[in-house]
Amino acid sequence: MSGKTVVVTGASRGIGLAIVRAFAEEGATVVAGSRTTTPELAAIPGVRPVNADLTTADGAVSLISSLPDGGLDVLVNNVGGVHPRLGGFASVTDDEWLSAFTINFLSAVRVTRAALPKLLEAGGSIVTICSVNASLPDPLVIDYGASKAALLNFSKALSKEVGPRGVRVNTISPGPVATDLWLGAGGVAETVGGAHDLAPEEVARNAVSGTATGRFTQPDEVADLVLLLASVRAGNVTGADFLVDGGLTTSL
Repeated sequence: MSGKTVVVTGASRGIGLAIVRAFAEEGATVVAGSRTTTPELAAIPGVRPVNADLTTADGAVSLISSLPDGGLDVLVNNVGGVHPRLGGFASVTDDEWLSAFTINFLSAVRVTRAALPKLLEAGGSIVTICSVNASLPDPLVIDYGASKAALLNFSKALSKEVGPRGVRVNTISPGPVATDLWLGAGGVAETVGGAHDLAPEEVARNAVSGTATGRFTQPDEVADLVLLLASVRAGNVTGADFLVDGGLTTSL
């Protein structure tokens, strides 16, 4: 990745932070988009943090406009968010549906639209972090799963349009990943545990009890796959989705 320019969204923590670190270690110039710059992100040498609110159309444009002179080789759409809907489907308001689709779907659509001219010039690659819930519906995250299913469909369709023009588009669908979104204060494990009088640790164990490996995926494991898909070593891979879920998904 030496000499390549990469944009990563949702870059300040979790999977995004691991992706930024992986590209930087491989010699890429990384533009790291996030609402705020965490100390962990600021500490990575050679990374250019850009603060942008990707729930807005202007945020997507400002992120891509901040790129240094030259092209763009890789876009990693990672920004997203999930809120367990403990009250069931009927409790999810229109605003909450719109919020889920804005952060998980429209943010990627808007950043991709802004970045595509540069990616076409470079013959670049798009890697989008989707979710196992795109194809594994769960009423606890009903709006999140629907928004990620839309993201998966969008990415596949886009791959057919831009593949003949030299841009590859792939997705990665993680299961539970050991990040604050799942395991931190206010994360999924703590939220669900509080509603059912369970310790967060028990909720976390239950979340991976049906997997073959019996553990959470580590952020670095997702980042390593992003690196592979973005590189010339995967030069004829496009329109594909890769599960990183420890065997949680049992269907073909």
